[in-house]
Amino acid sequence: MNEELYLLDNNALSHLTRAQRASTFFHERCALPSEIIHEADGYPDAATFRDVEYPTTANVLTHLRTVMATVPANDTRLVNLYANKGAADPMLVACALDGMDEAAALLWGPTWVVVSNDNAVRAKAAELGVESCTREEFLARTAGEW
Repeated sequence: MNEELYLLDNNALSHLTRAQRASTFFHERCALPSEIIHEADGYPDAATFRDVEYPTTANVLTHLRTVMATVPANDTRLVNLYANKGAADPMLVACALDGMDEAAALLWGPTWVVVSNDNAVRAKAAELGVESCTREEFLARTAGEW
C-alpha cells in the first residue's frame, strides 16, 4: 500500500490538539496549503505551520484553473467570495492534483488525501479523481500514528 499524505482543511486542523500538530506524524504526513495557513493565523502555534506548507506554485495555480473551470459561475457551494466563504477550498483540491501529478512519476508514490468536513470540497475532489475523507474518518484512519 502506498503512503498517504494528507492536505488538511481548517475545519480539520482546528480539531487537532496542539500536541498532534507538533507530532512527527503531522510534520511528515500532513500538509497545509498556503491559504489554509493564512486562515489559521490565529492559532497559538501558527508559526510552525510554515513547516508543513504546501506552497502555491505556478503548477498549483494551473491546477486551480482546472478546478475553477468545473465550477459554474452561479454555484456558490465551493466558493462564495461575496460571503467571504471558501476562498481556500479550491486550493485544497488544486494542491492534491499537483501532488498526484508529482507522485505519478514515482513507482510507489504517495496517495494524496484531502481532509475536510466541507461537503462541497469533498464532492469537487471526487469529481476530479482526488481521494478525500472527513476529519472523523481521518482521525480514525490515523489513530495509531499520533
